[in-house]
Amino acid sequence: MAEVLTTDLFINNKPAPASDGGLFDLLSPYTGALVAKVPESTVEDVNAAVTAAQSAFTRWSSLSPAERGKPMKKLAEIILSQKEELARLDAISVGRPISQYIDCDYAAAQFNFFAEASYPQGRSSLNTPGFVNMSLKQPFGVVAIIIPWNAPLVFFSKKVAPAIAAGNCVVVKSSEKAPLTSWKVSQWIESCGFPPGVINVLSGHGPLSGAALAEHMQIRALSFTGSTRTGRAIQIASAKSNLKKIVFELGGKGPALIFEDADIERAARETENSIDWNSGQTCMANSRIYVQEVIKDRFLEAFRRCAQSRQSGNPLVDDTNLGPLADKQQYEVVQRYVAQGRREASSTVDLGEASKGHESSSESQALLVRPVIFTSVPETSAIVKDEIFGPVVVINSFRTEEEAIQKANDTEFGLYAAIYTKDVERALRVGAKLESGCVGVNCASPQTSWDLPFGGWKQSGTGRESFMDSMEHFLETKSLFIRVPGLTGS
Repeated sequence: MAEVLTTDLFINNKPAPASDGGLFDLLSPYTGALVAKVPESTVEDVNAAVTAAQSAFTRWSSLSPAERGKPMKKLAEIILSQKEELARLDAISVGRPISQYIDCDYAAAQFNFFAEASYPQGRSSLNTPGFVNMSLKQPFGVVAIIIPWNAPLVFFSKKVAPAIAAGNCVVVKSSEKAPLTSWKVSQWIESCGFPPGVINVLSGHGPLSGAALAEHMQIRALSFTGSTRTGRAIQIASAKSNLKKIVFELGGKGPALIFEDADIERAARETENSIDWNSGQTCMANSRIYVQEVIKDRFLEAFRRCAQSRQSGNPLVDDTNLGPLADKQQYEVVQRYVAQGRREASSTVDLGEASKGHESSSESQALLVRPVIFTSVPETSAIVKDEIFGPVVVINSFRTEEEAIQKANDTEFGLYAAIYTKDVERALRVGAKLESGCVGVNCASPQTSWDLPFGGWKQSGTGRESFMDSMEHFLETKSLFIRVPGLTGS
């Protein structure tokens, strides 16, 4: 029988239980077995973490960027050395297949980059006669970071690294579905040389500890990735408290437009990976595919072959590339959408029986959903409009470029769109008209670029994250106007 873990909070460089001793159960989405007992952070725990961060801020922010970078580089080294363990923890907690675990490489890149690139600078001006003026970039102080469950280490690193590199101290809340990797990383923070209070890590549910962070008067900025519904609640809490700066990466319902001159095999392979990678549990998944009518049948057959080749089952098995959904709640949500799709779609391609898998009858509690393809679905249907967060795709058709653009933009989301065509002029023309923060041309999500801004339009978020953009979210700007007698002009 597998060991049941007991995790801790991490406050002021010390592991600690919840202040009231509260714990919640974390169950395996594959076996249904108890995986861990996890502390449920209280308001008192949030206050303690914020106090620790406040106490650390003066010392941490007074260090040079190079000095702040030293423990960050050590943390990157440890994360890389512990790839197998971190992959295992995400596999047993949320069903992430170890075969697809790229998170350690991603996290190390984030900590290494910001360890060396964290030199925030303002600018100077002689454009006011008699003055030398300048702007300064300075850290907020205490910032909160709330991360999702689908790739916890990715979001831990891409938010914590720029925040602390800028000189802030942070309070991180992991998702109740995926607390284990954040807990494991917290065990290495002190040994890397971070002063007490610079990074504090909490676990728990959003309505309690998440709300306490959003409402906290001493937290001046908050970065959140997750659902649009939760983002809206955080925005309201911020407005009712201290109007803290908010950065959101929220939901998505990404369209992919496949034109008649596209490389059909590539388009099918990459869009299938986009929606079925991590069992469809990614905000930038291209979950709506619009195919020009003359190639729809050929594309659908190519897409079906790719989806059918998915190996579903135990996420700890090396060749599994379709694990279970994160928990029973998410499984039931997806099943409700699948049932609705069966009623509303003109046709359904259900790969449940055809998909290969490792699951056995003794593992009947596995929350596995095989890829489901719905075609010719009314554009008003909820399965076209809502983010499902599962391996469920809608494939509809279009006749003209204008129709494709109209259908793609007919959504409240705008995170990642894709275009497949060999016509460069069309790619640029359509790309400029798509209401999306990211557009892939002859590629689909999760293809991005380290140095270009990532984020969404409309209800998919506010702000942008990248090597070049993330640090700005964690810095205040101050203008200084300095009178200099005898200085007459520029």
